[in-house]
Amino acid sequence: MKKIILCTVIAGLANAQAPAGYYNSANGLTGAALKTALSSIITSGHQDKGYGGLWTGYKTTDIDKHYENDGSIMDIYSEKPTGTDPYKYTPGTNQCGTYSVEGNCYNREHIVPQSLFSEASPMVSDIHFIRATDGKVNGMRSNYPFGKVGSATFTSKNGSKLGSSSSSGYAGTVFEPIDEFKGDVARMIFYFVTRYQSKLSGFSSGNMLGNSAFPGLQTWELNVLMAWHNQDPVSATEISRNNASYTFQGNRNPFIDNPNYVAQIWGNAGPGNPDPGTPTNPGTNCVNETFETIPSASASSYSTRTWTGSGISWTATDSRTDQTINTKAITVRDGSLTSGSSANGIGSLTVTTQLKFSGSSGTFDVKVNGTTVGTIPYGTTAATTTINNINISGNVTVSLVNNSSSNRVAIDDLKWTCYSSAGKQAQKASISLDENAVGELKVYPNPISGQEIFVKGETSHIQKAEIFNLQGKTLQTVNSPFKNGNSIKIRNLEQGIYILKLDQSTLKFIVK
Repeated sequence: MKKIILCTVIAGLANAQAPAGYYNSANGLTGAALKTALSSIITSGHQDKGYGGLWTGYKTTDIDKHYENDGSIMDIYSEKPTGTDPYKYTPGTNQCGTYSVEGNCYNREHIVPQSLFSEASPMVSDIHFIRATDGKVNGMRSNYPFGKVGSATFTSKNGSKLGSSSSSGYAGTVFEPIDEFKGDVARMIFYFVTRYQSKLSGFSSGNMLGNSAFPGLQTWELNVLMAWHNQDPVSATEISRNNASYTFQGNRNPFIDNPNYVAQIWGNAGPGNPDPGTPTNPGTNCVNETFETIPSASASSYSTRTWTGSGISWTATDSRTDQTINTKAITVRDGSLTSGSSANGIGSLTVTTQLKFSGSSGTFDVKVNGTTVGTIPYGTTAATTTINNINISGNVTVSLVNNSSSNRVAIDDLKWTCYSSAGKQAQKASISLDENAVGELKVYPNPISGQEIFVKGETSHIQKAEIFNLQGKTLQTVNSPFKNGNSIKIRNLEQGIYILKLDQSTLKFIVK
């Protein structure tokens, strides 16, 4: 499942790539001001394709590319992340229609019920919060708010539930998706109350929406969604859907592009008490370096630069200062960016990167106190990446080391959250990798550049190979993987970091 974090392998996937400068007007803002700025950004460019246009949109936005990867409809109410789906829908041919049981057809599920805004445009056809889902389950969910179910009166074939609320502050009927999609639902609702914040006063609340632009949600519902957002990080499925929705509709979901916006707008745990049984936000920002104080901000020569920002010292080797992403940035060639010592540890790290001039896509190694904890990809388009669950306490020094000796890469908006003991305990409770079992086995070259993994070492005895993403989802299984050589063919893995399990041995590899 997506929620299972592979312990001792700590790395992040690149978030969805918004155009360079897309969120510039939101830089430096927090709270209601940030929410208003994001509302303006995602309202601009929004093209209403009409309610009927959703069927067309779903052929690119709601296709299963990360579970079965079979071209069927990706339905959050029927998908079984670790098992066989109870039924599948073919895009364009299984549309509702009428239904009586699960598996009859799929229709258009408004995560924020359309009855709350009287089926008005453009809300009624906004693909960012309207999902292709099974008709029967959609009907059972009806217009109930989302929350934690105590006693279920209906359970779908993938485990989604309808029943009485056990969420603090609300005692009515609620609908609860499976853990795999709780964060997806939260970020869709955050999008809705941000995109349409100026209209909220005219909508019905449905026991979920607020009647003002800020905070935009009722307190109990905000607490539930904040907890779900933190519990279930952004997935590759959401990133793909956000990119496809941007192509289709012309705007983006900012809470997928930058999950930290949630805490920056509504706080780290939300007002009131968090949803029972779910984790709170792992920490507040300890460091937030914007590079506004770098010396000689228009220098095109390469040298070692030192400055003080965000309360600590910084050193960038083989660097220049004349390139920008969001106003000022530091550009590193054959060198690194290193922080001074920072107290309170590190939880998760976020940074924006962009390749400048010529060159090819690559990665930075991220090191904390000299130990590599993950990689940050870069390419020609500015992209923001988060590495979650680093969770190192005490004084920390953080370095970004360019793996290329010639690529010139701008770095901007580098920040990390403080260490959280709760986050560390969650990490300890996750799946452990047997590092000692790796022995002499090694993936080479690493990163891999094609759809084939070469393994160095004694492989003839290995009975099974499994490939996982960093959320613990099995992507591919191969029996007797090395009977014809020392390589494994892989299937359509996107850029990112993955785990290769060979019987009881585990290896990390990168797809660039």
